[in-house]
Amino acid sequence: MAKLIECVPNFSEGRRADVVEAIVGEARAVPGVKVLDHSSDPDHNRTVLTFIGEPQPVRQAAFACCARAAELIDMEKHKGGHPRIGATDVVPLIPVDGVTMEECVALAHELGREIAEKLSIPVYFYEAAARRPSMKALPDVRKGEYEGLKEAIKTPERAPDEGPRAMHPRAGATVVGARPFLVAFNINLDTPDVALAKKIAQTIRAAKGGYVNCRAMGVMLEDRGIAQVSINMTDCASTPLHRVFETVKSEAARWGVNVTGSEIIGLTPMQALVDAANFYLRLENFKRGQILEARLLEE
Repeated sequence: MAKLIECVPNFSEGRRADVVEAIVGEARAVPGVKVLDHSSDPDHNRTVLTFIGEPQPVRQAAFACCARAAELIDMEKHKGGHPRIGATDVVPLIPVDGVTMEECVALAHELGREIAEKLSIPVYFYEAAARRPSMKALPDVRKGEYEGLKEAIKTPERAPDEGPRAMHPRAGATVVGARPFLVAFNINLDTPDVALAKKIAQTIRAAKGGYVNCRAMGVMLEDRGIAQVSINMTDCASTPLHRVFETVKSEAARWGVNVTGSEIIGLTPMQALVDAANFYLRLENFKRGQILEARLLEE
């Protein structure tokens, strides 16, 4: 039986289409790897790529993309609304079929060593692959972002797990790890008040007593002139998207602000959308098997 791993690397480029295509092309060129999706956000100045395959082809594709990003992205010139520490900001590996989380951790460590040794980029391991409790959560690794990490990386508590104790002069640093499925879910507000978006994010995120599987921050979408609550949902089965959406809508309404829409970045499990349909349509006795595409996949 094939062992399938999903890889969802995030790159600090969302404005130059030619650079994005060059990076994505590295994954497409690896035999045994299938690119499922890539999505670029000019306000965040970030691209999320999703591909899938067996462990070693996935490792090869992830390294090739990271190497290409290091050539084409200069972090000294990078500006964007999303936290980041490097050209290839984060590379999560997700077990899909026939593979354990422990195997993804081993592959993450192998990939991280390769990036550090061949590209001279400092690497941190996070989530299930973390070697230190203090570096397990991605926001903790990114603290201070690229600019702040330039000095912090020299301290023992912020030293990388692999590679030099100095930022790469163009590519910065990279985070590699293993984790379950995560849904990147953004909610837009009809206000330019980013302080309000940040206040709402504080309300819902786990670190401040909100939803246990929710990480959130407020950002400004400069091109559209609106604020956004940018969310990562780490377990949509336990904390469904619609519950978080309704909370954001309710909190915004307290200040006379409306939600104008939401977006999912990259791929999402079908069940997350089925749960939302159940909630908003008030479906009775609805089963996943009633979805035409789901039944066709079972055949």
